[in-house]
Amino acid sequence: MKKTVELNINGQGYDVLLSPRELLVDVLRKKAGLIGPKKGCGEGQCGACTVLLDGQPVVSCLTLAIACHGRPIVTIEGMAQAGRLSVLQQAFVDHGAIQCGFCTPGMLLSARALLDENADPSEQDIRSGLVGNLCRCTGYVKIVEAIQDAAHRMQDAAHRTQDAAGATHADGEHNSGVRA
Repeated sequence: MKKTVELNINGQGYDVLLSPRELLVDVLRKKAGLIGPKKGCGEGQCGACTVLLDGQPVVSCLTLAIACHGRPIVTIEGMAQAGRLSVLQQAFVDHGAIQCGFCTPGMLLSARALLDENADPSEQDIRSGLVGNLCRCTGYVKIVEAIQDAAHRMQDAAHRTQDAAGATHADGEHNSGVRA
């Protein structure tokens, strides 16, 4: 028996009529029109279908869509903001971490979940965070470098934001930027 379920995909609500056995990857691709999650192995082994569910990477080829009712889902289409690539996406471009592109959405979403939990990951942390995401085109070196670079860029941006916030006195006057 089909049931109407509300899916929160990339911050937008979708009321979708689902059968209990429909997989999230199929619903995202066929009913929501989002082609970022790829149907690769269909067994949860390759990571090409990875999305974030409640902020955690999941393989959408093994996730029942009906179980996602009301829970936030993020696909690669939801990473860019206002038409601009995220810091992580830009780092992948800058480092040539994108080859054929089939695994890239899953890699980026797994990396985003990692950086959300660990702002300064070691190389081993990154490699562990990518377990379950297979790339047949690269040796992962450029992918790891891109994630390390994105982490540094995000830390630098956070420091600049903190510095800018600290540049205003409690009375609202702007500091010259000279520190005592």
